[in-house]
Amino acid sequence: MTGVVTVKNFQMSFAGKEVIKDLSFTVKKGEIFGLLGSNGSGKTTTIRALLNLYQPSGGELLINGKAFDPAGDFVVGYLPEERGLYKKETVIDVMTYFGKLKGLKDPKEWSLKYLNRVELPDVANMAIGKMSQGMQQKVQIGITIMGNPKLLILDEPTKGFDPVNRKLLMDIIEELHEKGTTIVMITHYMDEVERLCDRALLLKDGKARAYGTIKNIRKEFDGKTLDQIFVKVYGEKADAQ
Repeated sequence: MTGVVTVKNFQMSFAGKEVIKDLSFTVKKGEIFGLLGSNGSGKTTTIRALLNLYQPSGGELLINGKAFDPAGDFVVGYLPEERGLYKKETVIDVMTYFGKLKGLKDPKEWSLKYLNRVELPDVANMAIGKMSQGMQQKVQIGITIMGNPKLLILDEPTKGFDPVNRKLLMDIIEELHEKGTTIVMITHYMDEVERLCDRALLLKDGKARAYGTIKNIRKEFDGKTLDQIFVKVYGEKADAQ
């Protein structure tokens, strides 16, 4: 399988503090890859460096064999952890606007189909600011997957969702996966990783603490669940400097 994401010897420092230490991994074409770790472990930093939002201190980060170019023909959908939409505009106007930016031929029709899919059939003409946070998040996820991105990067996509809506989103992720989309997912929900991910990387102290298929990671930790592995890894004292 071809590597869609390649990270080689990645290093990152902020204000003289090294937060990523010689990190290397690949994300294979068509897989769902979990990027895991506690808050502050470097997950989002890695993604932002991959997308050229941060300049790495060292190493190489590539998408489809090249440094990421937002104007290139390799379409990437990115859902950041920080959510934000135009609060005074209607749902359909916002979605149609982004759909046009992404080159959709009929963004309004696509948007209405998506709103039905996520069980929001009656919100098209509602102002974004009048919706609940969960509803807004569904809209933002829809904007992220517009245009059939070849690589989809989701940072805490189910954060704040109830179990029903978490399942709904996981179903959508599986549908995209079946169509061949490569997906990188940051999540703290290990059951999502167990269900969805082909492989994963667990970050601690800026280094890979576990990396490989879910089966092999569990085997490395004597058959423990990912929840148990997470607790074990983050219950250990930080590596000596």
